[in-house]
This record gives sequence, C-alpha cells and structure tokens, in this order.
Amino acid sequence: EVQLQASGGGLVQPGGSLRLSCAVSGFILSTYAMSWVRQAPGKGREGVSCIDRVDGGGSTTYYANSVKGRFTISRDNAKDTVFLQMDSLKPEDSAVYYCRADYLEISDSGTVAAAYWGQGTLVTVSS
Repeated sequence: EVQLQASGGGLVQPGGSLRLSCAVSGFILSTYAMSWVRQAPGKGREGVSCIDRVDGGGSTTYYANSVKGRFTISRDNAKDTVFLQMDSLKPEDSAVYYCRADYLEISDSGTVAAAYWGQGTLVTVSS
C-alpha cells in the first residue's frame, strides 16, 4: 500500500523557518518525482517545488517564483523521506502543504504513469 505522510507544519512568525517532511512507503522513492503543493484558504492548489527522480546520481529541483531563494527541497532515498526547508516565511506562505509522488515511464511497450497524494500539513505564518 502506497502511503505519503506529511508532517512538520505549525505556527511560525514572519521571517521564521519550518522544515516539512514527507515520509513515504509502498514504492521506491528514487524512481519518483516528488512535489510539494500548497492550498491557501479559498484558493486553488499551487505547485511550490519539485525534485525530479534520481537520474545519473542527482535530482533536478524546481521552485515557484514566489518561494525561490527561500525554500529548499531535498530527498533522502535511504530514509524514504522528502523535505521542504522553508526559510524567511511570509504570511502569504500560510496554507495546507501536500506532498505528491509522480512516476512516468515511456517505452516502446507503452506508458506507465502513477500519482499519489499525501494528507496535508498546515503551515500558518502570523505574528
């Protein structure tokens, strides 16, 4: 059974930091691209950051412009965990943060795709 367990959210003052974790089970983490997606009250989901699957020894990372330079995504494949280090937090970063796993394989035999979501963890940035 595939499971993604997000944790680490909480209340923090503007300018503070939080580190979110997403512990996964039921699949090989290194073969999946992992993302953090957030949803603020009354708004749609927004992609925050993504780390590609391990390929050639490394993973490419991507960030939304709104968090670039403040957030850092990383993965520990040995511990089956993905992290989102959030620094210099702003009130507009307040949202429920979800982790997501994506798998895509395209070959002459066809295409295999899968996507899984974890439950969210609430981040509130307020003084």
